[in-house]
Amino acid sequence: MPVNFRKWVSESVRRTKNDPKMGIPRSAYYAYVGALLTVTNRKSWGTNIFDCDWDLLIILDGCRVDAIQEVADEYSYINKINSIRSVGSTSFEWMPLTFQQRYRHKIQDTAYVSGNPYITPVFREKKEPPVKQSLPFGPKDYDVVDPSDFLYLDEVRKYGIDSKKNCILPRTMTDRAVDVARSRNPDRLIVHYMQPHEPHIGEEKGLGQNVFTSLREKKITKEEAWASYIENLRLVLDELEVLLENVNAEKAVITADHGEAFGEFGFYAHQIGCPLPVVRKVPWVETSAIDQETYSPTIKPNTVTNQDTLEDHLEDLGYI
Repeated sequence: MPVNFRKWVSESVRRTKNDPKMGIPRSAYYAYVGALLTVTNRKSWGTNIFDCDWDLLIILDGCRVDAIQEVADEYSYINKINSIRSVGSTSFEWMPLTFQQRYRHKIQDTAYVSGNPYITPVFREKKEPPVKQSLPFGPKDYDVVDPSDFLYLDEVRKYGIDSKKNCILPRTMTDRAVDVARSRNPDRLIVHYMQPHEPHIGEEKGLGQNVFTSLREKKITKEEAWASYIENLRLVLDELEVLLENVNAEKAVITADHGEAFGEFGFYAHQIGCPLPVVRKVPWVETSAIDQETYSPTIKPNTVTNQDTLEDHLEDLGYI
């Protein structure tokens, strides 16, 4: 929903009637979010990726620093794990605060291969955060670049959703990234994987969709939710081994748009404006990539079809 004072008031009244104990604090939180977005739209609260040095930037959607630390020993390409503060705590906050006009000269040399469904709302529809709740005030214009400002923009969500898993699989993202790297030879390449974000699709411990809702409602334990999350992380980290030996990048970086909360201070998953370090602090792992041509892409944008709409996919991911 957009910034709308009247809607925020009506939603606040409804929240307070439905939950007298939490209604007022939640409405106050959204007022805080409005203030935060107003400030951060003018001055970044975090590190913009375009202020950093990289040739290949790999975004793991919703990846916590401690999660990648837990499994680092299993992957030879992960050595030192640093961290940065993200400019957002959701994708819909991170994107408009990242791809701004002031970085247009760098974005023009950047190919962006993304499985994230917010490509259309952010770049084409120019919508602004938040998603579920209204804010009493906030920025009206994020000064976001247009799709044509990218060297190349591959919206994998439009054609690459797996009908059985109801998400974009890591291999689909790797396939498209390798093809774009070889065919376009961009100065900068961003590959935005959707894992470890829900749905958790692991075969052994994966809990599917709505893991954080189940955790908040105490239908599952934190240990079960964490095990499901870590398995989902391993799925994408396994895939990075393929990516890193099929593209060329002197400086490849693995990072995230935001983390996840597992009940810390009453927060679950990732909410817009969340100040918690587990959500705001994201990994920054530097490595390299050499194209050894061990994988040949097969997926073309016009060869994979699905009937999912953008709204359906956003709802599946828990955003609306």
